[in-house]
Formats: sequence, structure tokens, C-alpha cells
Amino acid sequence: MITRRHLIRSIGGLSALGVSTAAYGVGIEPLRLRVTRYHPTPRQWPADFPLKIAIVTDIHACDPWMSLERIEGIVDRTNALNADVIVLLGDYVAGVHQVTRIIPSSEWARVLAGLKAPLGVHAVMGNHDYWVDRAVQQAGHGPTAAHRALEAAGIPVYENDVVRLTKDGRSFWLAGLGDQLAYYPAKRYGRAHRLGADDLAGTLAKVTDDAPVILLAHEPNIAPLVPARVALQLSGHTHGGQVRLFGWSPAVSPQHGVRLAYGHFRLKCDVIVSGGLGCSIMPVRVGVPPEIVEVTLGRTPAVA
Repeated sequence: MITRRHLIRSIGGLSALGVSTAAYGVGIEPLRLRVTRYHPTPRQWPADFPLKIAIVTDIHACDPWMSLERIEGIVDRTNALNADVIVLLGDYVAGVHQVTRIIPSSEWARVLAGLKAPLGVHAVMGNHDYWVDRAVQQAGHGPTAAHRALEAAGIPVYENDVVRLTKDGRSFWLAGLGDQLAYYPAKRYGRAHRLGADDLAGTLAKVTDDAPVILLAHEPNIAPLVPARVALQLSGHTHGGQVRLFGWSPAVSPQHGVRLAYGHFRLKCDVIVSGGLGCSIMPVRVGVPPEIVEVTLGRTPAVA
């Protein structure tokens, strides 16, 4: 995961390159928006089953860095992709302390309700959505305020649950994993590390047929444990490290021997890690502009 110490070291290295580079990382790149496209070919996904997915993740709503106006622009740009399905991968709440206003969940959720796709909009939670919710931290279970706001806005949220979707008579499963870093340490847990709300085996056990599976997991770290039954894992969380130098994200440490920082990976299943949209820890991005991700699976059958 991205750590404060590694991110500060990365930014310190950039500052050494010059004040202009540091200014770019705070005042220009975080405000950009691009669409990044992938066309993976998982062996578990039928080649003649085309599906377009739009991914929105790590919004971190707050003023001035991710205002409601910016989120409205993200919604419009996402809708313009005409995806079959839109997935939201968590971390909707602010992730930095240098803000002028924390945007209430009801406000950003109301804007996200403008997202439209034929197969719907589907969401999972991220670690920050849990961390800022003191009631959930104390209780040791959800739903979080962000979870409730999305569902009140008409967007279903999955925590270790699945949904079966159908396009043109062909079905597939979306499996939404609970967050892997949901809870801070607490004495009553008798442990000295964060606890997750994730249950990978229990989630996949809810898949009741052999239709292909797409896993939504906020943190990518679970990927080495995901079985080949899953065709594709979609994740965010890392922000690409927020500082990415020559294809390397120094702020993201390896997990299970793999540095799942950004991009497309092939393990037992294909994995795509989005660089996300907002900022965490510090409002800076260099080498990894905010992005909406478009994933196209399968291909359109040739016309005879």
C-alpha cells in the first residue's frame, strides 16, 4: 500500500529537482483528467462476449482538491464513454488534511447518482471510507456513512457479495470484496495490526454457476490469492503511488513479492489497477494524472 513515509521521500526527491516540478505536482497534474484504456484478454472470458467497463475510484471528495464541480465533470466524462457497466472502487471521502471543506457524503453521492449505464452502477468501499467513520470503527462492523449515502442515492454497494448481470443473453458475475484495511487496531481484537472486512472465499462461494467472474477489490494486494476462477480483478487504492518516476512508484511497497502499483498485470487472473482520481496523504501527483479507466473485454463477432 501507499505509505506516508515513502510518499514524503518521493516528494522530497522531486523537490530536489526544482521548485517548478513541485509546483506542477500540486497545482497542475492533480487537476488534469484523462481516460486510460485497457483491452485485456483473460482466458476465462469468452472472446465473443464484448463488455465495456468504466472504472471510477479514489475520488477523495473535498474542497479545494476534489470539489462537487470536479466530480460532476468526472460523471459527465464517464457517461460519455457509453460503457455497459460502471464500477466505483472506493475511497469516496477526503484523504488529505489540507482541505478547506470536507464534503458530506450525501452531497458527493448525489452527484455520483448521475452516472448511467445499461447494466447499472456498482460500488465497493475503500479503507478511507472506513477509517473516517468513528462509529463503525468502534462497532467493528459497517455499513459506513459512505455506504449508506451511495445506497440512498440508488447505487448498490457490495461487501463480500455478488450480483449476476446479463448482456445480450450472456451472463457474468460482479463480486464485490469487503475492504482489506477496514479497521484500525483495537484492544478488543487482541491484535496489533489493522483488520480487514474482506472474505474472498465466502464471496466467491456465492457464485452459483460457471459464468465468468469480475472481482471488485479496492486494494489490489489480494491479487496473488485470487483463484483462476476469476477472470478479472479491478482495483484502485494506490493512486499509482501519486509520484511515478520512469514507470516506478516508490511510494508503493511490494506485497506477496509483487509491486501492484499501477496498470495491467497477469497473475492467475488479469488484474487492472487504476491510478484513481484524488489524492491521499498529500495533495500532489507527478507522473500519474487523475484518470477514469475504460476496460474492454472480448471482441465484437465479425459480420459474415
